[in-house]
Amino acid sequence: MSLLVDPKAQLTMSAVADRASCSKETLYKWFGGRDGLLTATVQWQAAKVRAVAIPTEGFDRESFRASLEGFAQDWLATLTGSTSVALNRLAIGGAGEAGKALGHIVLENGPLAMRRRLAPVLLAGRAAGLIAYDAEEEAFGTFFGLVVRDVQIRLLLGDSAPMPPSQIAKAAASAATRFLQLYRPDGSASSGPHQT
Repeated sequence: MSLLVDPKAQLTMSAVADRASCSKETLYKWFGGRDGLLTATVQWQAAKVRAVAIPTEGFDRESFRASLEGFAQDWLATLTGSTSVALNRLAIGGAGEAGKALGHIVLENGPLAMRRRLAPVLLAGRAAGLIAYDAEEEAFGTFFGLVVRDVQIRLLLGDSAPMPPSQIAKAAASAATRFLQLYRPDGSASSGPHQT
């Protein structure tokens, strides 16, 4: 991963092989090429966001809030890590014709994977009567906005101030609480965030 975060290094299979003390042929056998290596790296990063266990008896408000908060905390800690920032910069920097593959890899294994992972949790919360929404995509988009806010864009633009664990925990708790307020099941938020 040090190659990704080193601005002077070029991410080639030869450079990775040298850094990993293995042959280029071995890397090609394992990953099939640079895109395969980057896909594995993005998936490894995404796996740091733990899946939420859904209790067999369903959620109550507090356990649902805690699940959302834990997911948000893992997500923020991963997004603000140097490897994720480097992958996103690489994907954005190569967004032309030659870079389309990495952009797709990051999108599919990043935000879209997070949406797929959170969808059963949101459905379980709705089934338990803890939240109300019509469109899953909109609910996820709201949660994404509450969790990520402007943190990712600031990091991509060079803000190198790390988020300490205490700040990540506070931001995750705030995102979960606000999401529950916006999608409260009193009928006023069933088609989207409640306007106050």
